[in-house]
Amino acid sequence: MLIKIIVTVIFLAIMIGVGLYSRKQANSVDGFVLGGRAVGPWLTAFAFGTSYFSAVVFVGYAGQFGWKYGLSASWIGIGNAIIGSLFAWMVLGKRTKLMTQHIQSRTMPDFFGMRYNSEKLRIVASVIAFVFLIPYTAGVYVGISKLFEMGYGIDYSYCAIFMACLTAVYVILGGYKATAINDFIQGIIMLFGIVIITAVILNHQGGLMEAINKMSEQVPTAHDMADKSGLYANFQPGDFASWFGPNPLSLLGVVVLTSLGTWGLPQMVGKFYSITDEAAIKRGTIISTIFALVVAGGCYFLGSFGRLFPEPAFNAEKGKYAFDSIVPSMLETLPDLLIAVVVLLVLSASMSTLASLVLTSSSTMTLDIIYRDKKADAAEVRDGAINDEVAEKKEKRKVTVMRVLIIFFIVISLMIALNPPQFIAQLMGISWGALAGAFLAPFMLGLYWKGVTVPSVWACFIWGVGLTVVNMMLGNSLLNPIDCGAVAMLGGFVVVFVVSLLTKKMDSQLVEQIFNCYKKN
Repeated sequence: MLIKIIVTVIFLAIMIGVGLYSRKQANSVDGFVLGGRAVGPWLTAFAFGTSYFSAVVFVGYAGQFGWKYGLSASWIGIGNAIIGSLFAWMVLGKRTKLMTQHIQSRTMPDFFGMRYNSEKLRIVASVIAFVFLIPYTAGVYVGISKLFEMGYGIDYSYCAIFMACLTAVYVILGGYKATAINDFIQGIIMLFGIVIITAVILNHQGGLMEAINKMSEQVPTAHDMADKSGLYANFQPGDFASWFGPNPLSLLGVVVLTSLGTWGLPQMVGKFYSITDEAAIKRGTIISTIFALVVAGGCYFLGSFGRLFPEPAFNAEKGKYAFDSIVPSMLETLPDLLIAVVVLLVLSASMSTLASLVLTSSSTMTLDIIYRDKKADAAEVRDGAINDEVAEKKEKRKVTVMRVLIIFFIVISLMIALNPPQFIAQLMGISWGALAGAFLAPFMLGLYWKGVTVPSVWACFIWGVGLTVVNMMLGNSLLNPIDCGAVAMLGGFVVVFVVSLLTKKMDSQLVEQIFNCYKKN
């Protein structure tokens, strides 16, 4: 216990120290939200990766999907690396950087307002982002708190409260730059941690080949066969050790949600706003992909051996396993030093994600709702109505409001985390489904296609949020939250394309002016 406490205290002290170091760069809005748009490829790539993978993945997704799909769950990690990182950087990186800088956009809702010349779109997008980032944040709290409870024997609620306070301190102090530097440190821990832990767990099972042989002997339990989803209806012996598992179609839905979803999440896309230049984007693409392959691939590969450990508790009333307990139970037998590594691994992943989420939420509410009239601010400066000193005071006031909203957002998400309504994977599915279902298609197509219309963006907002909310209100009877999220994302492209063909186009001169940013490069 002493070893675990010392290692954790040192880690936490470094995190807060980075926040203090970065506070001077967090006095302006661009400095607090985007790090002055001058963050290099290594910091940006690690910030992207560590915001992507948190306790939600390590504890929630790896355990649940490893149990359901066996070794084939590893495809989720591979999909995350190729689709969620490599393709995301290749398709979105350069064009996002150029267009958002050209139209002076600082957040994703701000992009919708400026790209489609609509204040109403900006406001509604801000509300959607703020509301649906809350369950995601709550899911992260649940994951890290369960690991802390396992490793330190501290009550879950105290862990959640402590994590909330710690995240608030270093984000409020240093803003995005502090978050990016800490993400780099945390990313290094994640890389080494996942490799070491996976090796030790497999060694306890007699090595890789022996563990795979044991998985080939696994069959669905009585509780599994009672699963109403029909996941194991056509199960064949050896499926848990096969390439595509017991249900390839269901597995594909998970890959789509967890991989393509990053393309439409405000806290993920925002990383492209802050990177320095195009050369940095090319280097960041490689770094981010390798990071995702090691971390995500390692998490799901580790979780895929969950059936070799004690069966998780089953709630007969709800007809569900306690999936969030699978990975913690796999790690309970590790030596104290390795448990400390596990806790630091998940702590690193979770703190970086939490920091990104609360920063995105507070900046969205501040810049896109409370202080949304950027054109008036620019006009005041241009016409000499305010001097530099007054302008600086306005900037500081906005940063102060963001810091206050960080606390507000953390408190709300913490309240949900202390009484979570569903498993981690379901919380994340609801969040990702609504956000990416609403934002992905109009954001991505808005970077490439001049023909996207304002009504099509409204239609996609209604589609993504509407499908997710209706399904949730019906008790997920239409689709499970994971499949619902995947349908919302892919269906959004159809909605935007069809509605754009049938509705009035935007002013051609305005659109050409927006797309001029690509002609210069």
